[in-house]
Amino acid sequence: MTITLPVVLVLGIATWAAIKFLGIRLWVAVLIGLFGFYLADTFLASAIDDTTKSGVQIVNQTQKH
Repeated sequence: MTITLPVVLVLGIATWAAIKFLGIRLWVAVLIGLFGFYLADTFLASAIDDTTKSGVQIVNQTQKH
């Protein structure tokens, strides 16, 4: 059985959990989100995207035993 989850959903759940259970303040989460938003407009965006895709492929290959 295959389950497809967008990375944004997984990161959103992780952010909610960090706020709820780790005591991260909402303004810190918003600040980090804004940092990511502006980082996406730099030359590092393609490297981050490629690394994320590679990581997802590695996870998916290890699950197919």
